[in-house]
Amino acid sequence: MSAPGGHDQGAPPPAEPWAAFPPPPPPKKRRSPLLVGVVVATIVAGGIGGGVGYLVADDDGSGSSTVSRETDGDTAARPPESVAGIAEAALPSVVTIEAGTEMEGSSGTGFVYDEEGHIMTNNHVVASAADGGTLTATFSDGASYDAEVVGRAEGYDVAVLRLTGLEGRELEPLPMGDSDQVAVGDGTIAIGAPFGLSGTVTTGIISAKDRPVASSDGQSANASYMNALQTDASINPGNSGGPLLNADGSVIGVNSAIRGTPGGSGEVGSIGLGFAIPINQATAVAADLIETGEPVYPIIGASVESPTGEVEGARIVSEGAEAVTPNGPADQAGLEPGDVITQFGDTLIDSSPTLISQIWTYQPGDSVEVTYVRDGQEQTTTVVLGERVGDQ
Repeated sequence: MSAPGGHDQGAPPPAEPWAAFPPPPPPKKRRSPLLVGVVVATIVAGGIGGGVGYLVADDDGSGSSTVSRETDGDTAARPPESVAGIAEAALPSVVTIEAGTEMEGSSGTGFVYDEEGHIMTNNHVVASAADGGTLTATFSDGASYDAEVVGRAEGYDVAVLRLTGLEGRELEPLPMGDSDQVAVGDGTIAIGAPFGLSGTVTTGIISAKDRPVASSDGQSANASYMNALQTDASINPGNSGGPLLNADGSVIGVNSAIRGTPGGSGEVGSIGLGFAIPINQATAVAADLIETGEPVYPIIGASVESPTGEVEGARIVSEGAEAVTPNGPADQAGLEPGDVITQFGDTLIDSSPTLISQIWTYQPGDSVEVTYVRDGQEQTTTVVLGERVGDQ
């Protein structure tokens, strides 16, 4: 089955979004830091609709709820470098997004990306309204605007919207940070609308970097893959698409998924395992979407098997016309059906989703050294990544 956006390094979405982590691989000679296994995460925004905010709202019986705000009057100014100061500066540039049709709807978060009215968010926040639905974005001051989809990338779980009818409103884009410079232990601030509670600010740290995550909302046939920043800042349904900020108030990630409790029932909530798309990747995707409306994916030109736990690595399927694309990148590098890819660049590969997450951190045309096993023998080759435009 194909990965989001096509067959070129396909692996189907996780069958059980709440499944336990796969067992760690047995000890072996390591050439790069230990991978603990791909995280199977649950996307956190879709499907909360009119019930958002029900914990603190009065229900008038119409099926919708209203979350009220209370103010305590004037408060003393906070230093701009404090959490309160950063939140005060960022909140006017964060929006709550309502998306849907007459049949379904979802709620999430986005943030001002540039002065031209572009909003960055997750694909799964807006997917229900991408084909003829309605989209609105509401700022912290209560002003609400219609929006249209500029482009969306299902595999990356990134989307860009454009606000309409701004009528001279000046927008203040959030400053972009450098996710490559993030370190484990750095402070984080997440802003969003968990369960419809707009303008919610939570704090934490970067718990891990380069965490391979395969996430699904349970409604799409495809999954999204990311080499994520992991944070313990509280992220809940409705936070999706919101900014993850660093201690300077710059965006280092786009909040996208959480890990739910294994075997749990009911709506998933935060257990301190949140995952964000690194902003360096998100901005590269956004640039393509704004320019052409289509995502661009680097590819190796091979299909890989679904992870079973029986093989440590990503095995290229053994048969079928699409196992290795004739004259594609994998074929030119000498890879064959049945080969098991165990390392991609500097990263050990323990599963197909990990491989896809890693491939999508590169750009088409990049040369990457690949380690693989064939007939029990470890070999290396160099793959020059190809390109695919659009989701399939």
